[in-house]
This record gives sequence, C-alpha cells and structure tokens, in this order.
Amino acid sequence: MTAGVDLGPKTQAIGSDEDVVRVRQLVRTVAVAAKLSLVDQTKLVTAASELARNTLIYGGGGTAEVTVVEDGRRRGVRIVFADSGPGIADLDLALTDGYTTGGGLGLGLSGSRRLVDDFDIQTAPGEGTRITVTKWSR
Repeated sequence: MTAGVDLGPKTQAIGSDEDVVRVRQLVRTVAVAAKLSLVDQTKLVTAASELARNTLIYGGGGTAEVTVVEDGRRRGVRIVFADSGPGIADLDLALTDGYTTGGGLGLGLSGSRRLVDDFDIQTAPGEGTRITVTKWSR
C-alpha cells in the first residue's frame, strides 16, 4: 500500500471535457498507488480516456468509478463507466476496428479492449451502457 493514498472506490462524474481530464488524472493516481508498472499505467489511462470520452459523447455523460481490486495473488485497477444514453444498437459492429459514428478513428472501444486485461460491456438500445475494465499488475 502507498502511504497517504486512499485506495477505496472513487467516483468521477463525466459531463464535460474537463471531467474526461479528471478521469485520466484519477486513474493515473490510483494506478500508481496500486503499483502498476509505468507501461500498464499508460495503457490503463489511455483506455480510460477513450472510454470516458465515449461516455461523454455517445452516452450524454455518466460516471467512472475507479477501484483497486485484488484476486488473492495480484492487485489491479477496475474502472466502471456507466451512462444512461441511447445504448449501442450493434455491439459487434461497435467493437470492430475502424467503425465510428462520430468521425473519429473508430478505435475507442476495440482499442480500449486491447489495452486492458478484462473488458466487459453491457448495453441495450434505450438502456444505456456499462463498461467494466480491469488492468492487473504483472
């Protein structure tokens, strides 16, 4: 454990570009406290940035909850992004490299999935989206 750093769950609202920056900062702070390597910190912060931006742009805003987790042999950081937006109509298509509805590169979901160890998405049209990602220490 890192002295002086609370490793309990922390929630950041996502309602503006500034909040996306705050998510990045929070994830970096928690990843350092959880003793993830610099490479793993960078991968997790990059994925979190993409997913926070998606939460803002496509979900109309939401939250990111960042938690240090342990499975008995290793420590990691779990982030849950949740929104009450329109949901994702075709999840398989949305997870395809190059697919975009917003004019970007189309690497947000698929790229984020590659950067983390565990990736779970729950979504349905009209019911919002909940994405859970975890990066484990090596």
